[in-house]
Parts: sequence; C-alpha cells; structure tokens
Amino acid sequence: MINAMVTIDALHQIFLKNRAISTDTRKVTSKSIFFALKGSNFDGNEYIDEAINKGASYVVYDNSQYGKEDDPRYLLVDDVLECLQQLALKHRRFCKAKIIGITGTNGKTTTKELIATVLKTTYKIHATEGNLNNHIGVPLTLLSIDPEDEIVIVEMGANHPKEIAFLCTLAEPDYGIITNVGKAHLEGFGSFEMIKKTKAELYESVSRRKGKIFIHYEDKDLQELLPKDVETISYSTQGDSNADTYVLEEDHHSILIRLKAKFPKGYLYILTNLVGSYNCANIAAAITIAKHFEVEPLKIKEAIEKYVPKNLRSQFMRRQFNDLIIDTYNANPSSMKESIMNFSKLKHPQKMLILGDMLELGDVTEQEHKKLVEMLKDPSFKEHFLVGEIFSKIAPGPNTFKDTDALIHHLQDGEIKDSLILIKGSRGVGLEKILYLF
Repeated sequence: MINAMVTIDALHQIFLKNRAISTDTRKVTSKSIFFALKGSNFDGNEYIDEAINKGASYVVYDNSQYGKEDDPRYLLVDDVLECLQQLALKHRRFCKAKIIGITGTNGKTTTKELIATVLKTTYKIHATEGNLNNHIGVPLTLLSIDPEDEIVIVEMGANHPKEIAFLCTLAEPDYGIITNVGKAHLEGFGSFEMIKKTKAELYESVSRRKGKIFIHYEDKDLQELLPKDVETISYSTQGDSNADTYVLEEDHHSILIRLKAKFPKGYLYILTNLVGSYNCANIAAAITIAKHFEVEPLKIKEAIEKYVPKNLRSQFMRRQFNDLIIDTYNANPSSMKESIMNFSKLKHPQKMLILGDMLELGDVTEQEHKKLVEMLKDPSFKEHFLVGEIFSKIAPGPNTFKDTDALIHHLQDGEIKDSLILIKGSRGVGLEKILYLF
C-alpha cells in the first residue's frame, strides 16, 4: 500500500512525465523511475542511491533506513511491489486501449506474437515483450502502454493457483484467449484439474466485464471451462462450419505449415515459417482475432507469411549439413507429445530426435518420461538421444546422457549429415548449446 505522502494519482502524474520504469540498476535510463523490488537474494532498497547517480529521476523504496527524506526524488512507500502493481492498474485505466488477455499451457507466446503481427498492420498496438508475464512482468507490460495505443496483448503465465485471477485484476482484459491446457508446472498446481481451474480464471474475468472470448472450437477442455452466457468467437482447425473461422492444413507431411483459411469471400492459401501441426491452432487464433478487428484478409495473409519464430520456439533452421526443428524454450508432456507425433508424420529418410528432460512435473515425472520413451519406438525415427538426469534414470543406455555437455562430447566424435533433427526439452537442460554442432 502506498503511504499518504505519495498517492498513486501523484505517482502516475510523475510517471506520465518520465514514462520509463526500471527495476534493475544495470538498466537504469535517464529520467526513469527506479522501483526497489526485493527478491530472495537481493534488496533493491540497497541500490536506490546508485539508481539516482545513474540518472533515475525518482526512486520508489519501502525501507526507511535508506533514502533521503529531504530529497523529493526519493519516494517512500509501504510496499514497492504493491505500489508497482497499483500504478500499473491506474495506467491501464488511464489508457483507452482494448486489452486482449492470453494464457495457456503451450503456444501462448507464439500466439501472442502472431496476433501482434497481424493487428499491427492496421492498429497501433503493444504486446508483452519476451516472457514478462508474471506478477512483475504484467505490471511492466501495462506501464509500457502508450496512451495512443488502440489494442494491447497481455500474456499471463502461472505456476500456482489464483495467479491468473490476480493478473486479471491488474490487466482487466476486454477479451480473453486460452491457447490450451496441458500438464505443466504440476509441482506448483498439484493436479491437471487445478491447472484447468487456474486458466479458467481468465474466462471468468472477461465474463464479468461482459467481454468476448476467442476459443478453439474442437478443444473440449476449453469448452468445459466457459462461463454461462459469455460471448464467444470460435475458430476451428478441422473445417467445422459451425465455427466463426476455420483453417485447414494443406500438407501434413510438409515441414513448414501450409494452410488455407476461410474468409467471407473465399479461401486464402498461406505458407508459414512455422513448424508443427500444433501451431495451426495458434495461427487460426490470430486470424480469428484479426478478422474480428476487421483487418483486411490480404494483410492477414501477408503478415503471417512474413512472421518468423524466434527465441527457440518452433524454429526451423536450415544448416549446411542438416535441417533442425528447435523447440528448447520449454517442454511439458502435452507439448512434447505433440512435437513427437508431428515429427513422425514428416517425410524424410533420416530423422533424428534429441530430447531433454521435462522439469517441474512433480509426482508424475517418471511416468510422463516413460511415455515419451515408448513413442521413440516409431520405425520412422532413425536415431535418438536423451539428455538429463530423469531420462538417465528411466532409460539408461548408450544414447542417454546425464547433461548436455556429455552429449556434446559424444557428438563431437562423429559426424551427422543429411538429417532432419528435432531438438526439444525444458530450458533448464540447455539443449540450445548443441546447435553449433550441426
């Protein structure tokens, strides 16, 4: 709670004149406001003088042992994090932009980027940068909104119950989309049902605001989570004419997704730079949202065809000797299963998989990893390598390695050529370190 000396209204007026927020003294910019957040291993209060010396116009801190009471640049509050969150809510209400809230177990960042790509052809938009999708990241996203922005896409992540509900109290989304629900962060959630309940908090928030929900028509889990009497706009990936929009994959054996999308005046054929049939729903979501906001169909097509994924998510990389499908930003049972199933459909004479452990699965860790090992018996896979302590425990053998460095040492002794290679695992395994080998 901000103290009586500095109201949220007064702080917001200061913010509007400075328009830059920093929570890290290494990234302080001139005329910024430094928020002295605390973490498990640091206390931002200790760095407020350094922030001022580096050019910050103001510092917001909550430990009276620090700071200078007679210096108006030092703003003492009761709780810095709560102050940041309240300021974000104030700014969200100050701006007139429509807010699209997005969450989901898999695909939310790719979907967010696709939505932003198509909407920016017609509107002034802002979207969550990187993975700033938690109790600190969402406020920073909201404080990055320009008063002239028309649409803002806010990504929301969670690994514990009630987190989406809290983020919605800050973002107050007018629209909502859940990409899917799957088994991830089970250590924090406790069960798949709790994951579903937590994701549904976005639907409930939008419903209370009389907003609209974009929903995958064929996803039964998502359909079950819909509140009563909420307005929905649906998209199908199986050609169901009951959906508001549908797309169909044209070639299930192509590495890059080719699809046709239904528009009021006919179909548009789209060749994307995305891999994996599982991304069809993400593309369909972006098309549906763009149609709702009346973006011209040809602009939608052009924007999607120009979009190139990055940040180790569903990337296709053609190297001198091999073709790589790289998805090492994160991994959980549902995303891993979809990736392997899609890989099995691709036509290539020499397919190889390099899979890393899936982390944060709690009691089902070994069970879910064993399921993946069974999938590797597909005869179309010529070779596979497993990396991580979990795989080492449940599937020991000459192709299993305790860590990425051990795999690198092994691969350096041979030569891999003319292969299509799927590389997927949790970020903590660090599989991206092997890319230079191919």
